Amino acid sequence: MNGLLRGVLPPIPLLVALFLFSSIANLHAEPLPLKHAVELALKHSTLAAAASADEQRAFSSYLEARDQYLPQLVVGSGVGKTWGYPLSLEGSAPSIVNFTSQSSLVNPALRDYVRAAKIEWQASTIQSKDQRDQVIQETVLSYAELSKWETLLAHVADEREQGVKMEQIVNQRIQEGVDNPLLRTQAKLTTARARLRIAQAQGAIDVLRNRLSRLTGLPAASIETIPDSMPALPEVKREDDLVAKAEQSSLAVQFTQAHASALDFRARGEHRALWPTVDFAAQYALLASFNNYEKYFQPGSFQQHNATIGLVLRFPFLNPAQHAHAQAADAEAVHARSDVTAAKDKVSEETLRLQRSVEQLAASQEVADLEYQIAQSNSDAVKVRVDASTATLHDAEDARIQTNERYNQLQDANFELERGRIELLRATGDLESWLEGAKQ
Repeated sequence: MNGLLRGVLPPIPLLVALFLFSSIANLHAEPLPLKHAVELALKHSTLAAAASADEQRAFSSYLEARDQYLPQLVVGSGVGKTWGYPLSLEGSAPSIVNFTSQSSLVNPALRDYVRAAKIEWQASTIQSKDQRDQVIQETVLSYAELSKWETLLAHVADEREQGVKMEQIVNQRIQEGVDNPLLRTQAKLTTARARLRIAQAQGAIDVLRNRLSRLTGLPAASIETIPDSMPALPEVKREDDLVAKAEQSSLAVQFTQAHASALDFRARGEHRALWPTVDFAAQYALLASFNNYEKYFQPGSFQQHNATIGLVLRFPFLNPAQHAHAQAADAEAVHARSDVTAAKDKVSEETLRLQRSVEQLAASQEVADLEYQIAQSNSDAVKVRVDASTATLHDAEDARIQTNERYNQLQDANFELERGRIELLRATGDLESWLEGAKQ
Protein backbone atom coordinates (compact mmCIF):
# COMPACT_ATOMS: atom_id res chain seq x y z
CA MET A 1 0.00 0.00 0.00
CA ASN A 2 2.76 2.48 0.91
CA GLY A 3 4.56 1.70 -2.32
CA LEU A 4 1.41 2.38 -4.29
CA LEU A 5 0.88 5.70 -2.53
CA ARG A 6 4.48 6.74 -3.17
CA GLY A 7 4.01 5.89 -6.81
CA VAL A 8 1.06 8.26 -7.25
CA LEU A 9 2.44 11.28 -5.38
CA PRO A 10 3.02 14.36 -7.61
CA PRO A 11 6.64 15.05 -8.57
CA ILE A 12 8.60 17.59 -6.51
CA PRO A 13 8.79 20.24 -9.32
CA LEU A 14 4.99 20.20 -9.59
CA LEU A 15 4.59 20.77 -5.86
CA VAL A 16 7.03 23.67 -6.00
CA ALA A 17 5.14 25.21 -8.94
CA LEU A 18 1.82 24.90 -7.11
CA PHE A 19 3.32 26.50 -4.00
CA LEU A 20 4.75 29.42 -5.99
CA PHE A 21 1.45 29.95 -7.83
CA SER A 22 -0.46 29.98 -4.54
CA SER A 23 2.01 32.44 -3.02
CA ILE A 24 1.71 34.83 -5.98
CA ALA A 25 -2.08 34.67 -5.86
CA ASN A 26 -2.04 35.48 -2.15
CA LEU A 27 0.12 38.53 -2.78
CA HIS A 28 -2.69 40.03 -4.89
CA ALA A 29 -5.44 39.10 -2.43
CA GLU A 30 -6.25 41.54 0.35
CA PRO A 31 -8.08 40.20 3.42
CA LEU A 32 -11.25 42.27 3.65
CA PRO A 33 -13.18 42.38 6.96
CA LEU A 34 -16.96 42.40 6.64
CA LYS A 35 -17.42 45.75 8.41
CA HIS A 36 -14.92 47.48 6.13
CA ALA A 37 -16.60 45.96 3.08
CA VAL A 38 -19.96 47.39 4.19
CA GLU A 39 -18.43 50.81 4.86
CA LEU A 40 -16.93 50.88 1.37
CA ALA A 41 -20.21 49.72 -0.16
CA LEU A 42 -22.16 52.52 1.54
CA LYS A 43 -19.69 55.11 0.23
CA HIS A 44 -19.49 53.65 -3.27
CA SER A 45 -23.08 52.51 -3.84
CA THR A 46 -24.96 54.19 -6.68
CA LEU A 47 -28.21 53.18 -4.98
CA ALA A 48 -27.30 55.15 -1.85
CA ALA A 49 -26.20 58.10 -4.00
CA ALA A 50 -29.52 58.12 -5.84
CA ALA A 51 -31.42 57.97 -2.53
CA SER A 52 -29.37 60.90 -1.22
CA ALA A 53 -30.21 62.89 -4.36
CA ASP A 54 -33.93 62.15 -3.87
CA GLU A 55 -33.66 63.31 -0.27
CA GLN A 56 -32.00 66.56 -1.36
CA ARG A 57 -34.70 67.11 -3.99
CA ALA A 58 -37.46 66.64 -1.40
CA PHE A 59 -35.73 69.03 1.00
CA SER A 60 -35.43 71.66 -1.74
CA SER A 61 -39.14 71.26 -2.55
CA TYR A 62 -39.93 71.87 1.13
CA LEU A 63 -37.79 75.02 1.16
CA GLU A 64 -39.48 76.19 -2.04
CA ALA A 65 -42.92 75.98 -0.42
CA ARG A 66 -41.85 77.43 2.92
CA ASP A 67 -39.95 80.38 1.45
CA GLN A 68 -43.10 81.76 -0.13
CA TYR A 69 -43.67 83.44 3.23
CA LEU A 70 -40.41 85.37 2.74
CA PRO A 71 -40.46 88.61 0.66
CA GLN A 72 -39.37 88.13 -2.93
CA LEU A 73 -37.55 91.15 -4.34
CA VAL A 74 -37.29 91.80 -8.06
CA VAL A 75 -35.24 94.65 -9.57
CA GLY A 76 -35.80 95.68 -13.17
CA SER A 77 -36.24 98.48 -15.65
CA GLY A 78 -38.83 99.47 -18.23
CA VAL A 79 -37.05 102.14 -20.23
CA GLY A 80 -38.71 103.08 -23.52
CA LYS A 81 -39.86 105.87 -25.82
CA THR A 82 -43.41 107.09 -25.45
CA TRP A 83 -45.71 108.53 -28.12
CA GLY A 84 -48.87 109.93 -26.66
CA TYR A 85 -50.21 108.51 -23.42
CA PRO A 86 -47.54 106.49 -21.42
CA LEU A 87 -48.82 102.94 -21.73
CA SER A 88 -47.53 100.16 -19.47
CA LEU A 89 -44.75 97.77 -20.39
CA GLU A 90 -45.69 94.21 -19.27
CA GLY A 91 -48.04 95.56 -16.63
CA SER A 92 -45.79 98.29 -15.22
CA ALA A 93 -45.40 101.97 -16.10
CA PRO A 94 -42.25 102.84 -18.09
CA SER A 95 -39.50 103.53 -15.59
CA ILE A 96 -35.76 103.92 -15.36
CA VAL A 97 -35.60 101.38 -12.52
CA ASN A 98 -38.25 99.61 -10.42
CA PHE A 99 -38.36 97.35 -7.40
CA THR A 100 -41.22 94.94 -6.62
CA SER A 101 -41.66 92.79 -3.55
CA GLN A 102 -44.30 90.21 -2.67
CA SER A 103 -44.85 87.56 0.00
CA SER A 104 -47.66 85.49 1.42
CA LEU A 105 -49.10 86.52 4.79
CA VAL A 106 -52.28 84.51 5.27
CA ASN A 107 -52.71 81.48 3.03
CA PRO A 108 -54.35 78.37 4.57
CA ALA A 109 -53.65 76.28 1.46
CA LEU A 110 -49.96 77.19 1.43
CA ARG A 111 -49.64 76.28 5.11
CA ASP A 112 -50.87 72.76 4.36
CA TYR A 113 -48.66 72.52 1.27
CA VAL A 114 -45.64 73.37 3.42
CA ARG A 115 -46.59 70.67 5.92
CA ALA A 116 -47.02 68.15 3.11
CA ALA A 117 -43.64 69.03 1.61
CA LYS A 118 -41.94 68.71 5.00
CA ILE A 119 -43.43 65.25 5.56
CA GLU A 120 -42.41 64.19 2.05
CA TRP A 121 -38.87 65.27 2.91
CA GLN A 122 -39.01 63.18 6.09
CA ALA A 123 -40.36 60.26 4.01
CA SER A 124 -37.42 60.56 1.63
CA THR A 125 -35.09 60.36 4.65
CA ILE A 126 -36.79 57.12 5.68
CA GLN A 127 -36.45 55.81 2.14
CA SER A 128 -32.73 56.65 2.19
CA LYS A 129 -32.37 54.55 5.34
CA ASP A 130 -34.19 51.69 3.65
CA GLN A 131 -31.87 51.90 0.66
CA ARG A 132 -28.93 51.92 3.08
CA ASP A 133 -30.19 48.71 4.68
CA GLN A 134 -30.59 47.17 1.23
CA VAL A 135 -26.95 47.93 0.40
CA ILE A 136 -25.85 46.46 3.76
CA GLN A 137 -27.91 43.30 3.21
CA GLU A 138 -26.61 42.77 -0.32
CA THR A 139 -23.02 43.26 0.82
CA VAL A 140 -23.34 40.95 3.84
CA LEU A 141 -25.03 38.18 1.84
CA SER A 142 -22.45 38.39 -0.94
CA TYR A 143 -19.64 38.35 1.62
CA ALA A 144 -21.09 35.35 3.48
CA GLU A 145 -21.64 33.38 0.28
CA LEU A 146 -18.13 34.18 -0.96
CA SER A 147 -16.72 32.99 2.36
CA LYS A 148 -18.64 29.73 1.99
CA TRP A 149 -17.36 29.08 -1.53
CA GLU A 150 -13.77 29.96 -0.60
CA THR A 151 -13.92 27.39 2.19
CA LEU A 152 -15.52 24.81 -0.09
CA LEU A 153 -12.97 25.41 -2.86
CA ALA A 154 -10.09 24.42 -0.60
CA HIS A 155 -12.00 21.34 0.57
CA VAL A 156 -13.04 20.27 -2.94
CA ALA A 157 -9.48 20.77 -4.22
CA ASP A 158 -8.37 18.27 -1.59
CA GLU A 159 -11.19 15.95 -2.74
CA ARG A 160 -9.91 16.10 -6.32
CA GLU A 161 -6.34 15.41 -5.21
CA GLN A 162 -7.47 12.36 -3.23
CA GLY A 163 -9.63 11.25 -6.16
CA VAL A 164 -6.70 11.46 -8.58
CA LYS A 165 -4.58 9.40 -6.20
CA MET A 166 -7.32 6.81 -5.85
CA GLU A 167 -7.77 6.68 -9.62
CA GLN A 168 -4.07 5.94 -10.09
CA ILE A 169 -4.15 3.30 -7.35
CA VAL A 170 -7.13 1.59 -9.01
CA ASN A 171 -5.34 1.59 -12.38
CA GLN A 172 -2.34 -0.14 -10.83
CA ARG A 173 -4.54 -2.65 -9.02
CA ILE A 174 -6.37 -3.40 -12.27
CA GLN A 175 -3.06 -3.95 -14.05
CA GLU A 176 -2.08 -6.33 -11.26
CA GLY A 177 -5.39 -8.15 -11.67
CA VAL A 178 -6.65 -7.24 -8.18
CA ASP A 179 -9.60 -4.95 -9.06
CA ASN A 180 -12.47 -5.16 -11.53
CA PRO A 181 -12.03 -2.79 -14.54
CA LEU A 182 -15.43 -1.30 -13.72
CA LEU A 183 -13.87 0.31 -10.67
CA ARG A 184 -11.73 2.47 -12.98
CA THR A 185 -14.88 4.17 -14.29
CA GLN A 186 -16.17 4.68 -10.77
CA ALA A 187 -12.86 6.28 -9.76
CA LYS A 188 -12.98 8.53 -12.82
CA LEU A 189 -16.56 9.51 -11.94
CA THR A 190 -15.47 10.53 -8.43
CA THR A 191 -12.67 12.69 -9.85
CA ALA A 192 -15.02 14.20 -12.46
CA ARG A 193 -17.52 15.13 -9.76
CA ALA A 194 -14.76 16.86 -7.82
CA ARG A 195 -13.74 18.81 -10.93
CA LEU A 196 -17.37 19.80 -11.48
CA ARG A 197 -17.62 21.01 -7.90
CA ILE A 198 -14.40 22.98 -8.32
CA ALA A 199 -15.75 24.62 -11.48
CA GLN A 200 -18.96 25.52 -9.66
CA ALA A 201 -17.04 26.93 -6.71
CA GLN A 202 -14.62 28.93 -8.85
CA GLY A 203 -17.46 30.28 -10.98
CA ALA A 204 -19.42 31.35 -7.90
CA ILE A 205 -16.30 32.95 -6.39
CA ASP A 206 -15.64 34.95 -9.56
CA VAL A 207 -19.25 36.18 -9.71
CA LEU A 208 -19.35 37.10 -6.02
CA ARG A 209 -15.99 38.86 -6.11
CA ASN A 210 -17.18 40.85 -9.11
CA ARG A 211 -20.35 41.78 -7.23
CA LEU A 212 -18.39 42.87 -4.16
CA SER A 213 -16.02 44.78 -6.44
CA ARG A 214 -18.99 46.63 -7.90
CA LEU A 215 -20.31 47.38 -4.42
CA THR A 216 -17.04 48.37 -2.74
CA GLY A 217 -14.98 49.74 -5.63
CA LEU A 218 -12.09 47.36 -4.88
CA PRO A 219 -10.48 45.23 -7.61
CA ALA A 220 -12.19 41.85 -7.77
CA ALA A 221 -8.90 39.94 -7.68
CA SER A 222 -7.88 41.62 -4.42
CA ILE A 223 -10.95 40.59 -2.40
CA GLU A 224 -10.52 37.81 0.14
CA THR A 225 -12.96 37.24 3.00
CA ILE A 226 -12.18 36.81 6.70
CA PRO A 227 -14.80 34.39 8.08
CA ASP A 228 -14.08 35.39 11.69
CA SER A 229 -14.94 39.05 10.93
CA MET A 230 -18.62 38.15 10.64
CA PRO A 231 -20.41 38.39 14.01
CA ALA A 232 -22.53 35.53 15.29
CA LEU A 233 -26.13 35.67 14.14
CA PRO A 234 -28.80 35.67 16.89
CA GLU A 235 -30.90 32.60 17.47
CA VAL A 236 -34.55 32.79 16.45
CA LYS A 237 -37.12 31.38 18.84
CA ARG A 238 -40.64 30.41 17.88
CA GLU A 239 -42.18 32.36 20.76
CA ASP A 240 -40.51 35.64 19.73
CA ASP A 241 -43.11 38.16 18.49
CA LEU A 242 -41.06 39.33 15.53
CA VAL A 243 -44.13 40.26 13.49
CA ALA A 244 -45.14 43.08 15.85
CA LYS A 245 -41.54 44.25 16.05
CA ALA A 246 -41.25 44.31 12.26
CA GLU A 247 -44.47 46.32 11.89
CA GLN A 248 -43.14 48.98 14.27
CA SER A 249 -39.62 49.18 12.86
CA SER A 250 -40.30 48.53 9.17
CA LEU A 251 -38.97 51.41 7.10
CA ALA A 252 -41.30 50.46 4.26
CA VAL A 253 -44.32 50.90 6.55
CA GLN A 254 -42.94 54.15 7.96
CA PHE A 255 -42.39 55.53 4.46
CA THR A 256 -45.91 54.57 3.38
CA GLN A 257 -47.39 56.19 6.50
CA ALA A 258 -45.43 59.40 5.95
CA HIS A 259 -46.44 59.53 2.29
CA ALA A 260 -50.11 59.03 3.21
CA SER A 261 -49.91 61.81 5.80
CA ALA A 262 -48.36 64.15 3.23
CA LEU A 263 -51.16 63.42 0.76
CA ASP A 264 -53.73 64.13 3.50
CA PHE A 265 -52.25 67.60 4.05
CA ARG A 266 -52.00 68.18 0.32
CA ALA A 267 -55.67 67.24 -0.18
CA ARG A 268 -56.70 69.57 2.65
CA GLY A 269 -54.61 72.30 1.06
CA GLU A 270 -56.43 71.84 -2.24
CA HIS A 271 -59.74 72.44 -0.45
CA ARG A 272 -58.34 75.47 1.37
CA ALA A 273 -57.21 76.93 -1.93
CA LEU A 274 -60.82 78.16 -2.12
CA TRP A 275 -60.36 80.16 1.11
CA PRO A 276 -59.46 83.89 1.23
CA THR A 277 -55.77 84.85 1.18
CA VAL A 278 -53.76 87.90 2.18
CA ASP A 279 -50.46 88.84 0.50
CA PHE A 280 -47.98 91.63 1.17
CA ALA A 281 -46.97 93.69 -1.89
CA ALA A 282 -44.73 96.71 -2.43
CA GLN A 283 -43.40 98.56 -5.46
CA TYR A 284 -41.01 101.45 -6.16
CA ALA A 285 -40.35 103.09 -9.53
CA LEU A 286 -38.00 105.83 -10.74
CA LEU A 287 -39.91 107.46 -13.62
CA ALA A 288 -38.40 109.40 -16.50
CA SER A 289 -39.63 112.85 -17.65
CA PHE A 290 -39.44 111.89 -21.34
CA ASN A 291 -42.36 109.48 -21.11
CA ASN A 292 -44.98 112.29 -21.35
CA TYR A 293 -46.21 111.97 -17.75
CA GLU A 294 -46.32 115.78 -17.41
CA LYS A 295 -48.57 116.15 -20.45
CA TYR A 296 -51.34 113.89 -19.19
CA PHE A 297 -51.28 114.48 -15.44
CA GLN A 298 -52.01 117.58 -13.38
CA PRO A 299 -49.23 120.14 -13.95
CA GLY A 300 -46.68 120.21 -11.16
CA SER A 301 -47.80 116.81 -9.73
CA PHE A 302 -45.20 114.68 -11.48
CA GLN A 303 -42.33 113.34 -9.38
CA GLN A 304 -39.67 110.85 -10.34
CA HIS A 305 -39.67 108.80 -7.12
CA ASN A 306 -42.87 106.77 -6.58
CA ALA A 307 -43.72 103.95 -4.17
CA THR A 308 -46.70 101.82 -3.18
CA ILE A 309 -47.04 99.41 -0.26
CA GLY A 310 -50.06 97.48 0.95
CA LEU A 311 -51.99 94.21 1.28
CA VAL A 312 -53.58 92.18 -1.49
CA LEU A 313 -56.76 90.36 -0.48
CA ARG A 314 -58.32 87.63 -2.62
CA PHE A 315 -61.72 86.01 -2.07
CA PRO A 316 -62.23 82.97 -4.36
CA PHE A 317 -65.94 82.21 -4.58
CA LEU A 318 -66.38 80.36 -7.88
CA ASN A 319 -63.75 77.90 -9.09
CA PRO A 320 -65.22 74.54 -10.28
CA ALA A 321 -61.85 73.37 -11.63
CA GLN A 322 -60.16 73.77 -8.23
CA HIS A 323 -63.05 72.00 -6.53
CA ALA A 324 -62.63 69.02 -8.88
CA HIS A 325 -58.87 69.08 -8.29
CA ALA A 326 -59.49 68.91 -4.53
CA GLN A 327 -61.75 65.88 -4.95
CA ALA A 328 -59.03 64.13 -6.97
CA ALA A 329 -56.55 64.88 -4.17
CA ASP A 330 -58.99 63.32 -1.67
CA ALA A 331 -59.06 60.13 -3.75
CA GLU A 332 -55.24 59.99 -3.80
CA ALA A 333 -55.17 60.37 -0.02
CA VAL A 334 -57.67 57.51 0.43
CA HIS A 335 -55.57 55.34 -1.87
CA ALA A 336 -52.44 56.15 0.16
CA ARG A 337 -54.14 55.16 3.42
CA SER A 338 -55.08 51.84 1.83
CA ASP A 339 -51.43 51.39 0.85
CA VAL A 340 -50.47 51.73 4.53
CA THR A 341 -52.72 48.81 5.46
CA ALA A 342 -51.39 46.76 2.54
CA ALA A 343 -47.78 47.53 3.54
CA LYS A 344 -48.40 46.41 7.13
CA ASP A 345 -50.02 43.19 5.92
CA LYS A 346 -47.12 42.50 3.56
CA VAL A 347 -44.51 43.10 6.26
CA SER A 348 -46.39 40.88 8.73
CA GLU A 349 -46.73 38.05 6.23
CA GLU A 350 -43.12 38.30 5.04
CA THR A 351 -41.73 38.43 8.58
CA LEU A 352 -43.76 35.42 9.68
CA ARG A 353 -42.65 33.53 6.57
CA LEU A 354 -39.00 34.38 7.29
CA GLN A 355 -39.30 33.41 10.95
CA ARG A 356 -40.82 30.01 10.12
CA SER A 357 -38.32 29.52 7.29
CA VAL A 358 -35.41 30.18 9.65
CA GLU A 359 -36.80 27.60 12.08
CA GLN A 360 -36.94 25.03 9.26
CA LEU A 361 -33.46 25.95 8.05
CA ALA A 362 -32.11 25.60 11.58
CA ALA A 363 -33.59 22.11 11.78
CA SER A 364 -32.13 21.24 8.35
CA GLN A 365 -28.72 22.53 9.44
CA GLU A 366 -28.87 20.37 12.55
CA VAL A 367 -29.72 17.32 10.45
CA ALA A 368 -26.87 18.08 8.03
CA ASP A 369 -24.45 18.52 10.92
CA LEU A 370 -25.45 15.21 12.51
CA GLU A 371 -25.23 13.41 9.17
CA TYR A 372 -21.73 14.79 8.66
CA GLN A 373 -20.67 13.70 12.15
CA ILE A 374 -22.01 10.20 11.51
CA ALA A 375 -20.29 10.01 8.11
CA GLN A 376 -17.02 11.19 9.63
CA SER A 377 -17.25 8.67 12.44
CA ASN A 378 -18.05 5.94 9.93
CA SER A 379 -15.05 6.96 7.82
CA ASP A 380 -12.77 6.77 10.85
CA ALA A 381 -14.18 3.36 11.73
CA VAL A 382 -13.59 2.06 8.20
CA LYS A 383 -9.98 3.26 8.33
CA VAL A 384 -9.50 1.21 11.49
CA ARG A 385 -11.02 -1.80 9.78
CA VAL A 386 -8.76 -1.31 6.74
CA ASP A 387 -5.74 -1.31 9.03
CA ALA A 388 -7.07 -4.50 10.60
CA SER A 389 -7.60 -6.01 7.11
CA THR A 390 -11.36 -6.43 7.75
CA ALA A 391 -12.36 -3.83 5.15
CA THR A 392 -11.17 -3.08 1.65
CA LEU A 393 -9.62 0.03 0.18
CA HIS A 394 -12.83 0.68 -1.73
CA ASP A 395 -14.82 0.59 1.51
CA ALA A 396 -12.60 3.39 2.80
CA GLU A 397 -13.01 5.31 -0.48
CA ASP A 398 -16.81 5.00 -0.34
CA ALA A 399 -16.80 6.27 3.26
CA ARG A 400 -14.54 9.18 2.28
CA ILE A 401 -16.82 10.16 -0.62
CA GLN A 402 -19.88 10.04 1.62
CA THR A 403 -18.11 12.20 4.22
CA ASN A 404 -17.20 14.78 1.58
CA GLU A 405 -20.78 14.88 0.32
CA ARG A 406 -22.10 15.38 3.84
CA TYR A 407 -19.54 18.17 4.39
CA ASN A 408 -20.66 19.99 1.24
CA GLN A 409 -24.30 19.63 2.26
CA LEU A 410 -23.47 21.01 5.72
CA GLN A 411 -21.79 24.09 4.22
CA ASP A 412 -24.81 24.72 2.00
CA ALA A 413 -27.15 24.34 4.99
CA ASN A 414 -25.03 26.73 7.07
CA PHE A 415 -25.19 29.42 4.41
CA GLU A 416 -28.93 29.04 3.82
CA LEU A 417 -29.48 29.47 7.56
CA GLU A 418 -27.23 32.55 7.57
CA ARG A 419 -29.16 34.01 4.62
CA GLY A 420 -32.50 33.52 6.36
CA ARG A 421 -31.29 35.08 9.62
CA ILE A 422 -29.79 38.08 7.81
CA GLU A 423 -33.02 38.70 5.90
CA LEU A 424 -34.94 38.42 9.17
CA LEU A 425 -32.59 40.94 10.82
CA ARG A 426 -33.39 43.46 8.11
CA ALA A 427 -37.12 42.79 8.42
CA THR A 428 -37.01 43.56 12.17
CA GLY A 429 -34.71 46.59 11.77
CA ASP A 430 -31.76 44.99 13.60
CA LEU A 431 -29.37 44.52 10.67
CA GLU A 432 -27.21 47.59 11.24
CA SER A 433 -27.03 47.12 15.01
CA TRP A 434 -25.95 43.48 14.45
CA LEU A 435 -23.23 44.67 12.09
CA GLU A 436 -21.78 46.96 14.77
CA GLY A 437 -20.49 43.84 16.54
CA ALA A 438 -18.36 42.88 13.52
CA LYS A 439 -14.58 42.81 13.85
CA GLN A 440 -12.49 45.33 11.95
